Amino acid sequence: MLDAVTSPPRSGADAIGAPASDRDEAAGHGRSRAAALPPDERRAAIVAATLPLLIEHGARLTTRQIAEAAGIAEGTIFRVFPNKEALIEDAIETAFDPKPVDAALRAIDRSLPLDDRLREAAEILQRRVAAIWQLMTAVGMTKPPRGARPGTRDAPRDSAALAELFEPDRDRLRRDPVAAAQLFRGLIFATSHPALAELPLPPAEIVSVLLDGIRPPAPTSASDCDPLDHPC
Repeated sequence: MLDAVTSPPRSGADAIGAPASDRDEAAGHGRSRAAALPPDERRAAIVAATLPLLIEHGARLTTRQIAEAAGIAEGTIFRVFPNKEALIEDAIETAFDPKPVDAALRAIDRSLPLDDRLREAAEILQRRVAAIWQLMTAVGMTKPPRGARPGTRDAPRDSAALAELFEPDRDRLRRDPVAAAQLFRGLIFATSHPALAELPLPPAEIVSVLLDGIRPPAPTSASDCDPLDHPC
């Protein structure tokens, strides 16, 4: 769950270009404008400026706040979105888009040791869980938007990317990469979601529990014996 929520928006004059009418409107506020952006880029930039404000203010945020964060005239927002509600809906859908997280998982260096690969993946997914939770809490959502329920849209994409991280060590594992990825993803969620865990488990500990379990290693000598854990 998360880069779309947590990535800082571009700010200032370069954030979103505006047509001449917007530059004239902005002149009274002492801000200059860059050349107009293509519509898709302008829309994306407005959404990027909106997401942090949604987390901070919830649905009570104003279009004036959004305009100031994006570095545009307030009227520009309504040339792109019919109203504030449509902008908020678009921002929430963007936050739930799993593609940035999928790309981040696939960018992890496969030449790293398995523990390090999984630690990086756990950090990425923990950030997503935290960011989505913050957003849902801020706007009063009780469930993800339609088409973005955890376990339906995210799970196949996340699990495929995670499975690729296990693939180089397939011969060393008791589970195949896909099953291992599903276990890993479930463990991250269970030990990171604020509603399930008082404090998130550190990524390195999540990886250790997954790969080594919760029992200490078996003793290798008589001096390692423990009457509770490993009686000899």
